[in-house]
Amino acid sequence: MKIGELSKRTGVSIRMLRYYEAEGLLAPQRTSSGYRDYAPADERTVERIRLLGSAGMTLSTIRQFLPCVRGTVPSSSRATSFARPCANRFGWLTARRKAWPGAGPFWSGSCER
Repeated sequence: MKIGELSKRTGVSIRMLRYYEAEGLLAPQRTSSGYRDYAPADERTVERIRLLGSAGMTLSTIRQFLPCVRGTVPSSSRATSFARPCANRFGWLTARRKAWPGAGPFWSGSCER
């Protein structure tokens, strides 16, 4: 989907979606003519970014935490150091989950201790 459609679906401005991309939170594919082409998973990622931001996380923290909620933490031996920010935030996030009515499942559980 194009950036305008993603913006409409998520309620996030086109400018903010471009900012998320510049910050490394989104990585859309590009069409042969250079347009951004977002996958359905990108829509879920934007929703998770907004949810985590509403919980008080900065974009820097969200960038570290996003692989946990996407379920994309690497399974190599480096995963321990990579997932440390996830483990550090797990308790914090779990305590706040109950405060987000209707948030639905966003935690993959891949970074649990």
